[in-house]
Amino acid sequence: MDERRMTETVKINVSTFNWGPCVIKLKITDDFKKLLLSEGKGNVLDFKTKLAGIIEKETGYSEESKAKVVPYMSQYLGVYDQMFEKFVNKKYERKPEYILSALWINYQKANEFNPPHDHDGKLSFVTYLSIPEKLKKENADYTGKSCGPGGIQFIYGNGPRDCVTYMSFMPEENDMFIFPAWLKHWVAPFKSDCTRISVSGNIHDSAPLNNITNFAPKYLKDKK
Repeated sequence: MDERRMTETVKINVSTFNWGPCVIKLKITDDFKKLLLSEGKGNVLDFKTKLAGIIEKETGYSEESKAKVVPYMSQYLGVYDQMFEKFVNKKYERKPEYILSALWINYQKANEFNPPHDHDGKLSFVTYLSIPEKLKKENADYTGKSCGPGGIQFIYGNGPRDCVTYMSFMPEENDMFIFPAWLKHWVAPFKSDCTRISVSGNIHDSAPLNNITNFAPKYLKDKK
Protein backbone atom coordinates (compact mmCIF):
# COMPACT_ATOMS: atom_id res chain seq x y z
CA MET A 1 0.00 0.00 0.00
CA ASP A 2 1.27 3.46 -0.92
CA GLU A 3 0.85 5.16 2.46
CA ARG A 4 0.61 8.96 2.58
CA ARG A 5 2.00 11.31 5.24
CA MET A 6 0.03 14.29 6.54
CA THR A 7 1.35 17.27 8.50
CA GLU A 8 -0.45 20.60 7.85
CA THR A 9 -2.72 22.44 10.33
CA VAL A 10 -5.35 25.17 9.82
CA LYS A 11 -7.84 27.18 11.91
CA ILE A 12 -11.22 25.40 11.97
CA ASN A 13 -14.24 25.74 14.27
CA VAL A 14 -14.19 22.65 16.47
CA SER A 15 -15.76 21.20 19.62
CA THR A 16 -14.36 18.95 22.35
CA PHE A 17 -16.28 17.17 25.09
CA ASN A 18 -15.64 16.92 28.84
CA TRP A 19 -15.36 13.22 29.49
CA GLY A 20 -12.72 10.43 29.13
CA PRO A 21 -10.68 10.54 25.88
CA CYS A 22 -10.24 13.39 23.42
CA VAL A 23 -13.03 13.33 20.83
CA ILE A 24 -13.57 16.30 18.54
CA LYS A 25 -16.36 17.28 16.17
CA LEU A 26 -15.88 19.67 13.27
CA LYS A 27 -17.45 20.59 9.94
CA ILE A 28 -15.79 19.54 6.71
CA THR A 29 -15.94 21.78 3.64
CA ASP A 30 -18.43 21.21 0.84
CA ASP A 31 -15.49 20.74 -1.55
CA PHE A 32 -14.20 17.87 0.55
CA LYS A 33 -17.68 16.32 0.74
CA LYS A 34 -18.02 16.47 -3.05
CA LEU A 35 -14.61 14.86 -3.47
CA LEU A 36 -15.46 11.99 -1.12
CA LEU A 37 -18.79 11.39 -2.88
CA SER A 38 -17.40 11.50 -6.41
CA GLU A 39 -14.36 9.34 -5.65
CA GLY A 40 -16.49 6.92 -3.63
CA LYS A 41 -18.72 6.19 -6.62
CA GLY A 42 -15.76 4.56 -8.35
CA ASN A 43 -14.87 2.27 -5.45
CA VAL A 44 -14.53 -1.41 -6.35
CA LEU A 45 -12.95 -2.77 -3.12
CA ASP A 46 -15.53 -4.64 -1.02
CA PHE A 47 -14.79 -3.79 2.64
CA LYS A 48 -17.61 -5.81 4.24
CA THR A 49 -15.32 -8.63 5.36
CA LYS A 50 -12.89 -6.13 6.93
CA LEU A 51 -15.48 -4.28 9.05
CA ALA A 52 -17.78 -4.93 12.00
CA GLY A 53 -20.87 -3.35 10.46
CA ILE A 54 -24.06 -5.18 9.49
CA ILE A 55 -24.18 -3.03 6.36
CA GLU A 56 -24.53 -4.47 2.88
CA LYS A 57 -22.51 -1.89 0.95
CA GLU A 58 -19.17 -0.69 2.34
CA THR A 59 -16.42 -0.08 -0.21
CA GLY A 60 -12.79 1.01 0.03
CA TYR A 61 -11.14 3.92 -1.77
CA SER A 62 -8.26 3.35 -4.18
CA GLU A 63 -4.74 4.60 -3.46
CA GLU A 64 -5.26 7.31 -6.09
CA SER A 65 -8.41 8.49 -4.32
CA LYS A 66 -6.72 8.39 -0.91
CA ALA A 67 -3.96 10.64 -2.24
CA LYS A 68 -6.60 13.27 -3.11
CA VAL A 69 -8.06 13.04 0.39
CA VAL A 70 -4.75 13.49 2.23
CA PRO A 71 -4.46 17.32 1.91
CA TYR A 72 -7.88 17.77 3.51
CA MET A 73 -7.32 15.26 6.30
CA SER A 74 -3.94 16.85 7.02
CA GLN A 75 -5.76 20.01 8.05
CA TYR A 76 -8.31 18.26 10.26
CA LEU A 77 -5.71 16.07 11.96
CA GLY A 78 -3.64 19.17 12.65
CA VAL A 79 -6.66 20.58 14.46
CA TYR A 80 -6.99 17.36 16.45
CA ASP A 81 -3.36 17.67 17.58
CA GLN A 82 -3.95 21.22 18.78
CA MET A 83 -7.06 20.22 20.70
CA PHE A 84 -5.41 17.13 22.18
CA GLU A 85 -2.51 19.16 23.59
CA LYS A 86 -5.04 21.47 25.25
CA PHE A 87 -7.05 18.47 26.46
CA VAL A 88 -4.10 16.92 28.36
CA ASN A 89 -2.41 20.29 29.08
CA LYS A 90 0.90 19.08 27.69
CA LYS A 91 2.88 19.56 24.48
CA TYR A 92 4.16 16.88 22.15
CA GLU A 93 7.94 16.50 22.08
CA ARG A 94 7.52 15.34 18.50
CA LYS A 95 4.39 15.78 16.42
CA PRO A 96 2.73 12.61 15.13
CA GLU A 97 3.54 11.64 11.54
CA TYR A 98 0.15 10.56 10.31
CA ILE A 99 -0.52 8.00 7.58
CA LEU A 100 -3.95 7.40 6.06
CA SER A 101 -3.99 3.61 6.31
CA ALA A 102 -7.62 2.85 5.41
CA LEU A 103 -10.55 4.78 3.91
CA TRP A 104 -14.02 3.49 3.07
CA ILE A 105 -17.54 4.68 2.33
CA ASN A 106 -20.69 3.36 4.04
CA TYR A 107 -24.15 3.22 2.48
CA GLN A 108 -26.38 2.53 5.50
CA LYS A 109 -29.97 1.50 4.78
CA ALA A 110 -33.01 0.63 6.90
CA ASN A 111 -32.33 -1.88 9.71
CA GLU A 112 -28.57 -1.89 9.10
CA PHE A 113 -26.23 -0.95 11.95
CA ASN A 114 -22.74 -1.07 13.44
CA PRO A 115 -22.41 -3.04 16.71
CA PRO A 116 -19.97 -1.85 19.42
CA HIS A 117 -16.45 -2.03 18.01
CA ASP A 118 -13.12 -0.23 17.78
CA HIS A 119 -10.64 0.37 14.97
CA ASP A 120 -7.05 -0.32 14.04
CA GLY A 121 -4.38 2.39 14.21
CA LYS A 122 -3.87 5.54 16.28
CA LEU A 123 -6.90 7.65 15.33
CA SER A 124 -10.13 7.04 13.46
CA PHE A 125 -12.72 9.35 11.95
CA VAL A 126 -16.17 9.35 10.44
CA THR A 127 -17.78 12.09 8.38
CA TYR A 128 -21.37 12.30 7.14
CA LEU A 129 -22.01 13.18 3.50
CA SER A 130 -25.74 12.61 3.02
CA ILE A 131 -28.51 12.39 5.64
CA PRO A 132 -32.00 12.02 4.12
CA GLU A 133 -34.89 14.06 5.51
CA LYS A 134 -36.77 10.85 6.36
CA LEU A 135 -34.02 9.85 8.77
CA LYS A 136 -33.82 13.32 10.30
CA LYS A 137 -37.56 13.22 11.04
CA GLU A 138 -37.40 9.68 12.45
CA ASN A 139 -34.67 10.72 14.85
CA ALA A 140 -36.43 13.95 15.81
CA ASP A 141 -39.60 11.99 16.64
CA TYR A 142 -37.71 9.46 18.78
CA THR A 143 -38.54 9.65 22.51
CA GLY A 144 -36.37 6.86 23.94
CA LYS A 145 -33.18 7.16 25.97
CA SER A 146 -30.59 5.72 23.57
CA CYS A 147 -28.77 7.66 20.84
CA GLY A 148 -31.84 7.31 18.61
CA PRO A 149 -32.31 6.08 15.04
CA GLY A 150 -29.12 6.58 13.04
CA GLY A 151 -27.25 8.00 16.03
CA ILE A 152 -23.64 7.30 16.97
CA GLN A 153 -22.54 6.61 20.53
CA PHE A 154 -19.00 6.57 21.95
CA ILE A 155 -18.47 4.35 25.00
CA TYR A 156 -15.72 4.74 27.60
CA GLY A 157 -15.38 2.63 30.75
CA ASN A 158 -17.84 1.65 33.44
CA GLY A 159 -18.86 3.74 36.41
CA PRO A 160 -21.69 4.87 38.71
CA ARG A 161 -24.60 6.86 37.39
CA ASP A 162 -22.93 10.18 38.14
CA CYS A 163 -20.03 9.34 35.80
CA VAL A 164 -20.14 10.12 32.07
CA THR A 165 -19.33 6.83 30.33
CA TYR A 166 -20.80 7.55 26.90
CA MET A 167 -21.49 10.39 24.47
CA SER A 168 -24.32 10.22 21.91
CA PHE A 169 -24.92 12.28 18.79
CA MET A 170 -27.30 12.48 15.87
CA PRO A 171 -24.89 13.56 13.12
CA GLU A 172 -25.64 16.32 10.67
CA GLU A 173 -24.32 16.61 7.12
CA ASN A 174 -20.64 17.66 6.98
CA ASP A 175 -20.04 16.62 10.60
CA MET A 176 -16.74 14.87 11.22
CA PHE A 177 -15.76 13.09 14.44
CA ILE A 178 -12.09 12.31 15.12
CA PHE A 179 -11.33 10.01 18.03
CA PRO A 180 -8.79 7.48 19.39
CA ALA A 181 -8.98 4.30 17.34
CA TRP A 182 -9.30 2.17 20.49
CA LEU A 183 -12.49 3.97 21.61
CA LYS A 184 -15.57 1.74 21.46
CA HIS A 185 -18.52 3.10 19.52
CA TRP A 186 -21.65 1.90 17.76
CA VAL A 187 -24.15 3.16 15.19
CA ALA A 188 -27.88 2.65 15.71
CA PRO A 189 -30.20 1.31 13.00
CA PHE A 190 -33.15 3.21 11.60
CA LYS A 191 -36.45 2.17 9.97
CA SER A 192 -36.83 4.82 7.27
CA ASP A 193 -36.64 3.71 3.63
CA CYS A 194 -33.54 5.70 2.72
CA THR A 195 -29.75 5.56 2.50
CA ARG A 196 -27.34 7.52 4.66
CA ILE A 197 -23.82 7.98 3.29
CA SER A 198 -20.78 8.33 5.51
CA VAL A 199 -17.03 7.90 5.12
CA SER A 200 -14.71 6.40 7.73
CA GLY A 201 -10.95 6.04 7.96
CA ASN A 202 -8.06 4.86 10.12
CA ILE A 203 -4.90 6.81 10.82
CA HIS A 204 -1.53 5.36 11.88
CA ASP A 205 1.40 7.27 13.35
CA SER A 206 4.91 6.43 12.18
CA ALA A 207 6.61 8.75 14.71
CA PRO A 208 8.17 7.42 17.96
CA LEU A 209 6.19 7.75 21.18
CA ASN A 210 6.45 11.18 22.78
CA ASN A 211 6.14 12.79 26.18
CA ILE A 212 2.33 12.56 26.36
CA THR A 213 2.63 8.78 26.74
CA ASN A 214 2.10 8.89 30.52
CA PHE A 215 -1.22 10.66 30.09
CA ALA A 216 -2.81 8.16 27.72
CA PRO A 217 -0.70 5.04 27.05
CA LYS A 218 -3.42 3.20 25.15
CA TYR A 219 -4.00 6.20 22.90
CA LEU A 220 -0.34 6.52 21.99
CA LYS A 221 0.33 2.87 21.20
CA ASP A 222 -0.50 1.34 17.85
CA LYS A 223 -2.14 -2.06 17.85
CA LYS A 224 0.13 -4.93 16.78
